[in-house]
Amino acid sequence: MSVSVLGAGAFGTALAISISRNGKPVTLWARDSGAAASMQDMRENARRLPGVRLPENLLVISDIQIAANSDTLLLCVPMQQLSGFLVCHKDILANKSLVACCKGVDLDSLSGATSLIRHHVPSATAAILTGPSFAADIARGLPTALTLACNDETAGKDLQHEISTANLRLYRTNDTIGAELGGALKNVVAIACGIAIGANLGESARAAIMTRGYAEMLRLAATLGARSETLLGLSGLGDLALTCTSAQSRNYAFGLSLGCGEAFDQNVTVEGVATAKAVSNLAKKHKVEMPIADVIAAVLDQKLTVEEAVKTLLSRPLKEE
Repeated sequence: MSVSVLGAGAFGTALAISISRNGKPVTLWARDSGAAASMQDMRENARRLPGVRLPENLLVISDIQIAANSDTLLLCVPMQQLSGFLVCHKDILANKSLVACCKGVDLDSLSGATSLIRHHVPSATAAILTGPSFAADIARGLPTALTLACNDETAGKDLQHEISTANLRLYRTNDTIGAELGGALKNVVAIACGIAIGANLGESARAAIMTRGYAEMLRLAATLGARSETLLGLSGLGDLALTCTSAQSRNYAFGLSLGCGEAFDQNVTVEGVATAKAVSNLAKKHKVEMPIADVIAAVLDQKLTVEEAVKTLLSRPLKEE
């Protein structure tokens, strides 16, 4: 079987580098032909992963028709672009194993990644790769463990063996809903934690937000049919712990800038921004109480200031845990 990674951002490039270390040819597709040519010639993604050399068996191209010839395609495009990407390329993606490598909830349909794949490319095998990981760690060969979720047990096992590497250990589940929600919802909590630290609310406040945010994750997941043990794993608790405590996290760093009133780089994709709005709408639709997600969505829509958001959370009625 052959593997292609569609999307040459930091995470897509890192995955392509890691998988190519298994010794088999891997293709990395970049939308920008100039960027693809530069990476192929210089053997480095200088913009996203400077200093990390691309293995010789990793081919970088901008022709998606050729890249899509592989049996397994890792879709490393931002969550809010996934639906459009699938619609645009549905013919060449048909009958493939499509592994989404993005985290979030689609703002228009309020769907997760595998649901979008099944809807737009019904002949494909849909899976998602998620969990606590930074692109720089994966690219440099540091040990990382992720969750691979696929409803098809046989296909999931095949993908698990195909994508796992010496440093990238994959754990398998058939709970795609739980894996998707864990990866999506933790980004919202990470923004809230960044705001807390940026606003000098203290480490205790961050711990409280992580804990109560995790309770919100469990409530919504249970309502949508996910298994609680999935949220206890890498795609839930594991990713939450990493994303809410490290400045390498784009969502946490974005929240940090909000909390201290500083500008944030508009060229950096922050999946949690759209996800917060989508999750707040999803919670209202299913009548699930998610106060942290609601206030973060309100702050992002400039309906609440950071100070007002804090007061809103602290003035909620006292209750049992």
